[in-house]
Amino acid sequence: MMSFIDPTTLILASIIVFFGALTQSLIGFGLAVVASPLLYIVNPQLVPVPIIVMGFAISAMTLFRERGHLQFNGLQYALLGRIPGGFLGAGLLLFAPQAILGLVIAAIVFIAVILSIFRFSAPINRLSLFIAGVFSGIFGNIAAIGGPPMAILLAGQDPSQFRAALSAFFVFSSLIALAILTIVGLVEVKHLWLSLLLLPSVVAGYLVSGRLIGRVDKDKTRIVTLVLCSISATVLVIMSTNTLMS
Repeated sequence: MMSFIDPTTLILASIIVFFGALTQSLIGFGLAVVASPLLYIVNPQLVPVPIIVMGFAISAMTLFRERGHLQFNGLQYALLGRIPGGFLGAGLLLFAPQAILGLVIAAIVFIAVILSIFRFSAPINRLSLFIAGVFSGIFGNIAAIGGPPMAILLAGQDPSQFRAALSAFFVFSSLIALAILTIVGLVEVKHLWLSLLLLPSVVAGYLVSGRLIGRVDKDKTRIVTLVLCSISATVLVIMSTNTLMS
């Protein structure tokens, strides 16, 4: 079972996933944005399938905690958009070389950071939710980073409603993403084992967040998250560029 990942890599991946899960539990999204570029550097097979499974787990736990604040207004249109977007993302995964995928993942992270900094706003309606769902599907199936398009669209909501809405979206969209990746043959047994091995880190991040959620400054957490994401994406760009040039 452990032949496809060495203990040192597993420990490092577990630490990354813990901090990603902690971030998502506190601010509503962030597991994939924090963890995907770092995990891709550590071991490319950890992206996207294990991260999508981790995202499902942390979203289900967060949704359970915030269930009293859930308003499912229009999220079904975003989930519909997730389907064509997911197939587009899966197509890129099938045909793009690993170094190109590394650059694409880094670009997705940079886009997410820029959009978060400038806090772009758009009206929330059926069309905008569908479009956000399409981009979420593309980003989600390439790098498991499906959160930013939805997070930007829903950013004006109360923090508890924001976490509840995003968590509900991630629960269903993760299942859609896994179904699409399974259909195109990109889900292997080793991915499920890796997910199982990393699951304790997700639970630990969620439990720690429960003790911090009323004490941590959300804006400072967000700024630190964006800085870390930018650094990890930059490292991924350098590594992928070196691979392409060698």
